Amino acid sequence: MKLLVYGAGVLGSLFAARMHEAGHDVSLLARGERLTALRRHGVRLAEEDGPAVRRVPVPVVEHPDGAYDLITVFVRTHQVDAVLESLAGVQGDVLFLLNWAAGAQPLGAVIGHERVLLGFPANGGTMDGDVVRYRKSNLVTRRVAMPVGEPEGRTTPRLERIVETFRSAGFNARAEPRMDAWLRTHAAFTAPLGQAAHLAGGPVELAADPDAVRGMLHRIRQNLAALETPPVPRAFAALRTLPQGLLVAVLRRFLKSPTAVHSGLSDLSPATAAELDRLAGQLRAPAGDR
Repeated sequence: MKLLVYGAGVLGSLFAARMHEAGHDVSLLARGERLTALRRHGVRLAEEDGPAVRRVPVPVVEHPDGAYDLITVFVRTHQVDAVLESLAGVQGDVLFLLNWAAGAQPLGAVIGHERVLLGFPANGGTMDGDVVRYRKSNLVTRRVAMPVGEPEGRTTPRLERIVETFRSAGFNARAEPRMDAWLRTHAAFTAPLGQAAHLAGGPVELAADPDAVRGMLHRIRQNLAALETPPVPRAFAALRTLPQGLLVAVLRRFLKSPTAVHSGLSDLSPATAAELDRLAGQLRAPAGDR
């Protein structure tokens, strides 16, 4: 498969490295200092707390060029508009693997509706200079599923081909027939959680403020109640029905866990705030405006 990975942060770099090691014709698109570092060293990977750094020589490009079997997009929500403009004249199906609650319509309106697929990445890690530090259990993501779907929920030959290709590279990919609902459910939870952690100064600081956690839970419940379809996965419905005290205790415990501390919840950058604002705005927008 000739593959362009658009976005060379943690997720894109991990994905590109894994697909390259599986023998695919992969190019990783990067800009600025990240492009310079990748050209010099390739993708540099290390386990979360390990000293050893290994190099994966993934080819890098500054601009998309020509035609691809598949373009995978790993960028922040508020960066998608610029990506769409750069892909309008590039041939190939485009799989958006990111936080997105606006549906396929605004994506297809720019690059062509027939090209759009939706999904969500299963990788995780952090940037340490130009080294991607990954959680060992997630480099080959066999435990955490990577949902991928057609906008209309159909199971098509291209979706089956993509899922099989990802699986052959070690990713636990699966076809999700309700991908749009999955993404909106995820955003209904993620946007309030991320915004509350950002405002508090991090997940541990948020856990120390029970009132802030209760307020966050209230916003999550409002978002879930406003969804046009039942939440996907169904387990998220429990956030609307279980007792508040129990959920606050569970959320506080999670926020203090290593999983939360080493996740994007600890990223207090302006880029994170911009992404969360865009995601929250997509959730608030009426269905006809998305």
